[in-house]
Amino acid sequence: MDFAKLMSAQIKKGKESASSTPPGGPKYLKRSEIEAQRQAAYRAEQEAEEKARQEREHRKRKADEEELAREEERQEKRRRLAEESRRIREEEEEAEERKRRKRLGLPDLPAKSKDGEEDTPVPEEEEIPDDELIEKLRSLNEPARLFGETHKQRLKRYKKRIGAKSLAAIMTDGPIPTTLQLVPEKDMKVELPVPKDTEKRELLFRQLASYFTMVLKEWDVTLARRDADVKESYQGKQAYAAMVQARENMRPLFKKLENFDVPDSILQPVVEIVHAAQERRYVDANDGYLRLSIGNAAWPIGVTMVGIHERSAREKLHENENSAHILSDESTRKYLQSIKRCLSFAQTRWPPVDQMQLMG
Repeated sequence: MDFAKLMSAQIKKGKESASSTPPGGPKYLKRSEIEAQRQAAYRAEQEAEEKARQEREHRKRKADEEELAREEERQEKRRRLAEESRRIREEEEEAEERKRRKRLGLPDLPAKSKDGEEDTPVPEEEEIPDDELIEKLRSLNEPARLFGETHKQRLKRYKKRIGAKSLAAIMTDGPIPTTLQLVPEKDMKVELPVPKDTEKRELLFRQLASYFTMVLKEWDVTLARRDADVKESYQGKQAYAAMVQARENMRPLFKKLENFDVPDSILQPVVEIVHAAQERRYVDANDGYLRLSIGNAAWPIGVTMVGIHERSAREKLHENENSAHILSDESTRKYLQSIKRCLSFAQTRWPPVDQMQLMG
């Protein structure tokens, strides 16, 4: 190993380190100076990190504010659309109600003022004292006073509840509200055959509406009396859903009863079913339902052509091809099925004396 080369390399390295020292600066530093430089560098690094963090938070806050503004704009747009759809729906319902009242011969709905409230004029001669007005409201099962309601507003509410001068304009409080005057239970018994007289037919329609209203009320009360664990069970929820569905499906039948336009092809079997159910002959009522729903029409099952020759009985399969069946109408099918559900409940609520009259 060349000693001279090693010595020259060490001398050169020392010169380079000496030349790296800034000119005019101290050749040696104290430990305190080195610590001060380290702390200054640390503080500068911390300040830079804090500035970067504040910048990130500012950008995040700005993005959140922009997102909140966009969400508020979306909510406002949804609210406007909901109000517009609600207004259109209310206008359609009001037009439908006006047509129905005109068809039934009832007085027209009162006009609405600009603020949306119905402008029902209250003549001065029809002024009612406050105590008497409260008693009348309570007799109609209405709240006697509303929060912030004046006497004039209370009187308008009473006039709106009464509607026309006749009691026919009052909607009955029941599972299915109707303008028909319901009869008491002692007068619900229907008689056969179906009368042809107009007044007797109107009474028959009121009796049918009263009977189905009574059954639906008893059904609802019976389900409400169950234990909480039974109500929350799967079978309990299914039973309640069946009752609600039957109630909703019978609304078209009540509309037909209100308009007195139930066809005889449906009215006659329904009267027979209700008559048998009121006498607690549920098997006979079920037979009437089967005759109404299925009838005597041929219902082919399986293979109808087993050879090359035409069978004489096969002609019956095509007799009613062009005639519509009674269950082809969706609303008719639904309220007939609801009548069958009412029969199933009625035989448990009012069981027959003869056990042979229980439906399967």
